[in-house]
Amino acid sequence: MKVVVVGAGAVGAACAFHAASAGLDVTVVDRGPVGAGTTSRGEGNVLLSDKEPGPELDLARLSRALWDEAGDELGAASFELEPKGGLVVASTGEGLAALGEFVARQARAGVRVERVGNVRELEPHIAPGVPGGVHYPQDAQVQPVLAAAALLRAAVERGARTRTAEVAAAVAGRNGEVTGVRTAAGETLPADAVVNAAGTWGGEVGRRLGAPVEVLPRRGFVLVTEPLPPMVRHKVYSADYVAGVASSDAGLETSCVVEGTRGGTILIGASRERVGFDTTMNPAVVARLAAQACRLFPFLRNTHLIRTYRGFRPYCPDHLPVVGPDPRAPGVVHACGHEGAGIGLAPATGALVTAHLLGRPWRGADPAAHTALLPDRFLTPKGAAQ
Repeated sequence: MKVVVVGAGAVGAACAFHAASAGLDVTVVDRGPVGAGTTSRGEGNVLLSDKEPGPELDLARLSRALWDEAGDELGAASFELEPKGGLVVASTGEGLAALGEFVARQARAGVRVERVGNVRELEPHIAPGVPGGVHYPQDAQVQPVLAAAALLRAAVERGARTRTAEVAAAVAGRNGEVTGVRTAAGETLPADAVVNAAGTWGGEVGRRLGAPVEVLPRRGFVLVTEPLPPMVRHKVYSADYVAGVASSDAGLETSCVVEGTRGGTILIGASRERVGFDTTMNPAVVARLAAQACRLFPFLRNTHLIRTYRGFRPYCPDHLPVVGPDPRAPGVVHACGHEGAGIGLAPATGALVTAHLLGRPWRGADPAAHTALLPDRFLTPKGAAQ
């Protein structure tokens, strides 16, 4: 089977890695370098802690195991896989009670959770007076561009090819099935299947392939400090981060997220706002994120920021990724709309896409167990996009 994967970010690289590992003939096409889009604008989160029980958490649990497998196969150090664990903290007693209810649901779904009374035992530099929190030992982090590059390099070692080009349209056979893609330069690449792993541009690529899906951009900022000695041991965030992830509000939302990196810098997030593809720098958002971080970790008041970066999270209206074959265009398989969870969910998405291509389970991914992610959910009975 010839497979063209559109997109060389973390999700596209994972699709290529698993498909090539299964013996498929894979070509990865992107108009830019590996990981140059949304992948390069994220923190590298591999999280279970922020997900309600349901389809996304099911995919995240599989993906967490597959990240460990990738670390064993490719060398965890090559993409800085760090099982640091997460610490979710509440700022009030009421918030702690609400967090407890959320945690109980996650525990019943199989997530490992550890309630913490004195959070300073885990994070000595956190602000005093935090009433409590929850430790998630399964949370981890990767360096996202290195992770995408490692997966794509491994795919090439297994026979995949890469091309720098922009996909302009699908090429269809006499029965409407996809037989390849045509690039903007007019070249035709033959394919039995085309994987739409174009991230924020997944909606546009889907349209060009004859299978539009509603993937929308949500802008976010991340702050980076000067290198410091180890001061933050876990990924630490306030409990309202979970609500921000699930919100569909178009306005600006911020919730405090602080974590260290192996290089010594500290990453500070997270903001979300629906402004289309507007890349304008907003100093007010930077100031708001910095203030929230300083309240959580007071030592940051004396720390310099060295840069900020911003990018777009690709999300679907129901906040679930769209993964699976599209019935409107036989041969098109979607793998996009992961919002801020694309890095964490990439390996499981790649395995699930490969399972759909093979028509059987692959690396623990069974299409029958992930039907809630199929594009069918966005279609009317007549088959038109909603």
